[in-house]
Amino acid sequence: MSSLGNYDEIKLEQEGPIAILTLHRPEKMNAFTGKMMYEMIDAFDKTDANDDIRAVIVTGSGDRAFCAGADLSQGAKTFDYEKRADTGEAGRTDKIDIQRDGGGRVTLRIFDSLKPVIGAINGASVGIGVTMQLPMDIRMAADTARFGFVFNRRGINPEAASSWFLPRIVGIQQALEWCYSGRVFPAEEALKGGLVHSVHPQAELLDAAKAKALEIAQNTAAVSTTLTRHMMWRMLGASHPMEAHIVDSAAIYSRGQTEDAREGVMSFLEKRDPVYPVKVSDGMPSFFPWWDDKDFEWIGE
Repeated sequence: MSSLGNYDEIKLEQEGPIAILTLHRPEKMNAFTGKMMYEMIDAFDKTDANDDIRAVIVTGSGDRAFCAGADLSQGAKTFDYEKRADTGEAGRTDKIDIQRDGGGRVTLRIFDSLKPVIGAINGASVGIGVTMQLPMDIRMAADTARFGFVFNRRGINPEAASSWFLPRIVGIQQALEWCYSGRVFPAEEALKGGLVHSVHPQAELLDAAKAKALEIAQNTAAVSTTLTRHMMWRMLGASHPMEAHIVDSAAIYSRGQTEDAREGVMSFLEKRDPVYPVKVSDGMPSFFPWWDDKDFEWIGE
């Protein structure tokens, strides 16, 4: 496993086609800080730019916690960013900068990822520790993991764009019950409620996450996977299936002309493993990212 950068509060390592981002403040149960926010954003910039990386796993250091929420060491002023701005300990000193929720800046960066993101939730996950998981594509939990949307019990409110993500993942009723109560619940309840994909013995969790990442990396075309990720997530807010049909059509038309499509068919017919040549860095179709193009309306040829 090789390091992909020097960080203070996270680790970013590569193992074959997988990047493993580890929240690394084990003495603080990997509690979230402004510095961690910046380091996570930088890490996703690195994984997006690296064609050798096909999937990203996010996990926590140690056996106790994935992320125990915001670092509360500042006591009563923990969530008062105006009072903390001049000290710099929040990692943000600009008055405009601090008006944006730091957790939301992380979740929006994960949402924009060009690579699939798998959460390996190895322990306690409360507050931002659980909301940062929501834009991850697949969440796999240790049987010792516990989750809590505890914001109302701290006199604040759900953040990190969770009011958009959570109801879409688990439904409005379950989302509201967890957020209204602010209670902490076990991994099995998270599985039943649809928050996580699967539950594993803690000692087996990371290997299970790696196996899932390798299944993606070894069998699929990188550009197809990136397109699929954004087509699925961004259509959650579409007002009509025609919006999906337009993007689907553009994608099929474009990808059908590539070496990837030819390789996908021929490797199947020849009963061999595929080797997809097109890279995300220079092979995305011309209409990507379509959501930034106000005039995008593909009608075919």
